[in-house]
Amino acid sequence: MKIVVTVAAPVEAVWDALRNKEKIRHWHGWEYEGAQGGLEEEIDLIYFTETTEEGTTLTLGHGDRFEVEPIEGGSRVTLTRAPRGANPEWEAYYDDVTEGWITFLHQLRFAVERHPGEPRHTLFFSGTGAVSPITELGIPAEPAGALVELELVGQPIKGEIWYTSEHQVGVTVDAWGNGLLVLSHIPPGEQKPDGATMAILSVYGDVDRDELEARWRAWWQQRWPEELNLLG
Repeated sequence: MKIVVTVAAPVEAVWDALRNKEKIRHWHGWEYEGAQGGLEEEIDLIYFTETTEEGTTLTLGHGDRFEVEPIEGGSRVTLTRAPRGANPEWEAYYDDVTEGWITFLHQLRFAVERHPGEPRHTLFFSGTGAVSPITELGIPAEPAGALVELELVGQPIKGEIWYTSEHQVGVTVDAWGNGLLVLSHIPPGEQKPDGATMAILSVYGDVDRDELEARWRAWWQQRWPEELNLLG
């Protein structure tokens, strides 16, 4: 399986975002600290442990491969997933990892295009259930690039649809220092009997994160009180 994202930036800038530890923090995952370490340890494990580089191709230790190549107007990033069964320990999480890569590649594009070299702060929420946060927040089913005006948990915002996929949507948020909201919902089914929901809020500048987190956490826990453990 391949995930492809086009970035309006030269190959050198995109490759630097993939190989500079500090810049990887600007787009990979979300900030956290856990029993097994935090975001820094996760970055070390994924991007710098048993990895190989050849030109602008990076193969990760578990077999996923990034390729960055020039195209007219920027760069194309292609992530080729390792085949199923290549790592039995990860097989049960294969689809979850794929969904994660979709999120992170679009966060990579956002960081490079909208906030090159600028640190972000993140808030993360997850849960189980049949209710979709995309529906609950009234995110319109519009294509990438469509302009939107919404009320996000009591806050009027303007932005645009950054990307869409089968289970996800990304929306830029002017009120978060030109930030990014990523929402994901997988309905209950064979793979996820209880369903799965997720939100990542990336904010910049002097946004009051304590107020934002309190407001979002109260709203979120009313709908998805059972938090998923996505950090191991």
